[in-house]
Amino acid sequence: MKPHRLKLAHHLILTYGLYKEMECYKPHPAAAGEMTQFHSEDYVNFMAKVTPDNLRQFAGSMQKFNAGETTDCPVFDGLFEFTQLYTGASLDGAIQLCQGQTDIAVNWSGGLHHAKKGEASGFCYINDIVLAILELLKVHPRVLYIDIDVHHGDGVEEAFYTTDRVMTFSIHKYGDFFPGTGHISDVGAKDGTGFSVNAPLSNGITDDTYFRDLFQPVLEKIMQVFQPGAIVLQCGADSLTGDRLGCFNLTLKGHAECVKYVKNLGLPTLVLGGGGYTIRNVARCWAYETAVLLDRPDIPNEIPYNDYYEYYAPDFELHLNPEPMENLNSPDMLSAIRIELLEQLQNLQGAPSVAMQEVPPAFERPEAPEDDPDVRDAVGKTKNGDGTRRQHGSELYDHVD
Repeated sequence: MKPHRLKLAHHLILTYGLYKEMECYKPHPAAAGEMTQFHSEDYVNFMAKVTPDNLRQFAGSMQKFNAGETTDCPVFDGLFEFTQLYTGASLDGAIQLCQGQTDIAVNWSGGLHHAKKGEASGFCYINDIVLAILELLKVHPRVLYIDIDVHHGDGVEEAFYTTDRVMTFSIHKYGDFFPGTGHISDVGAKDGTGFSVNAPLSNGITDDTYFRDLFQPVLEKIMQVFQPGAIVLQCGADSLTGDRLGCFNLTLKGHAECVKYVKNLGLPTLVLGGGGYTIRNVARCWAYETAVLLDRPDIPNEIPYNDYYEYYAPDFELHLNPEPMENLNSPDMLSAIRIELLEQLQNLQGAPSVAMQEVPPAFERPEAPEDDPDVRDAVGKTKNGDGTRRQHGSELYDHVD
């Protein structure tokens, strides 16, 4: 989960020229008050204050909040600033979707689905997904959350376990595997009964069986029954073949087929990152899925030269080949899972309604300073210029002398 993997993905997106077909924004750092819309105040205060230099002062809180060197959520320099940026980016994406300013918003730094209301978990500190969904619920009566990470999206499911306004759909490894939740019988509680949809799998699932036997038929039924107004898609790349912690056997094309299917549903969609521990493959995955979202799935297989080119040795190719591993998910097992999930969805009494009520105000994002020479109006003109786009120094030019 090192932030370094985001640099690799960023440079691939730049060198493939994909950024030219997107509107790119600098996210606002989420304030503590935004985080406490879901997280407990004492947990957010702890996150804001703890650093590697003052760990002893918080010795009593480390265990309470599941942070520190003895956990899977270590404290590092710039931790809170990192959580502010990825959370702010997800909130900004949700706000733009709510305001109709875009149909697809992407934040590859987000998708940290394990964080709980009052503790960190599984390399996740602030649950940007829950906060983004809460923002979407201000406008949309129902929101669908889809998780294709190899790990169960337990933090998001737990947050919405008792409501029928959010349906969670997670396909994940289940068994002797973190976080140990996500059994097919975990269907929600109270008003949310039936609105948690879990597909527990074994090792070695492949492209065809993953998409054809589970993802497509179950999602098709979800859309029919739940009728969401918006979708949040978590694209954890640890479900890819060759991941250091994962155990699935998906290629980039198989993983991206899910992204393409969701895109083609035509609903406002927030696309997020997530897990992924072989960082060169994480970058490959998210760059390719950016291309798929831009209707450019035919980008060259040869990795273009960039600052991290050596990471893609020895073949320097974009796409991955599946490993020679056994698929422990038999056709009978997949059929039984699919049938049980379809029956669960069939038993729901149609799309839940929402009583009319006053919509809470959206978070206000700080405006750029008035004297910023690069502030642009709706047609791209600057206050002090003629509207010509300027390339940032970190961007790569198409033509190099």
